[in-house]
Amino acid sequence: MQTIMQNEHEIRQRIWTELQRATQDRYSQWRTPVLATVGKEGAPDARTVVLRHADAKLSCLHIYTDNRSPKVAELADQPNAMLVFWSKRLNWQLRVRVHMSVQTAGPQVDAVWARVSQSAAAGDYLSPSAPGDRLPDAPAPPRDSTHPHHLAILVAQVQEIDWLELARSGHRRALVGADTWEWRVP
Repeated sequence: MQTIMQNEHEIRQRIWTELQRATQDRYSQWRTPVLATVGKEGAPDARTVVLRHADAKLSCLHIYTDNRSPKVAELADQPNAMLVFWSKRLNWQLRVRVHMSVQTAGPQVDAVWARVSQSAAAGDYLSPSAPGDRLPDAPAPPRDSTHPHHLAILVAQVQEIDWLELARSGHRRALVGADTWEWRVP
């Protein structure tokens, strides 16, 4: 049975606890949010991403990507984006308005690459082709680990969280800022 949290502090703390848990628990429903950006010609573009880091104190989230990915170019043109999370277990939806920056080099990227390079995912960042490129009819050449990687970290600075709880006893919704809480009509 789901415990209903009544106060803002408990809910805010639970949001960040669940986000942090999702970075470690590959079965967490919040591990794979949808990232929505403004695409080419102003059209919306959305895709599922993997949440890799959540920091409540800094109000930021990290996602890894290939620096040649279309979303990197989209975020360079328009850094405002939205992450949408749904948890059936909690019956919670989060719409997280963020300001994104892209890190393609530096100590943090180097540290992440040192971990990723030891995993099967390393090949995704070593491909000679960019994500979404058309594949030739011939099989792809083996990935060459001597080439530089294309790993980038998307840093999402949380601006506001639109929290929605669906419950038989009544839905609840609030806009959650760094130091603000505003109850809203669900």
